[in-house]
Amino acid sequence: MPYTVHMKRTTLMLDRSLLKRAVRELGTKTYSEAVNLALKEAVRANRTRGLAEHIGKVEWIGDLSAMRDDSRSESES
Repeated sequence: MPYTVHMKRTTLMLDRSLLKRAVRELGTKTYSEAVNLALKEAVRANRTRGLAEHIGKVEWIGDLSAMRDDSRSESES
């Protein structure tokens, strides 16, 4: 199934030495790849930043032993 990728062409004022360093350290081949990867990482980091606040606050109700037994019996058949 074909899909469409929407790109935005824009002009940015970027620190040249920082851009070159990003290309080298991120292992990208082009400045655009480096910027796109950096943007993806920034969005991912921002999204996951709040997860630590929820650790230990959600109560899980279930029987882990029973769940493990079920997975073993399914894989054995």
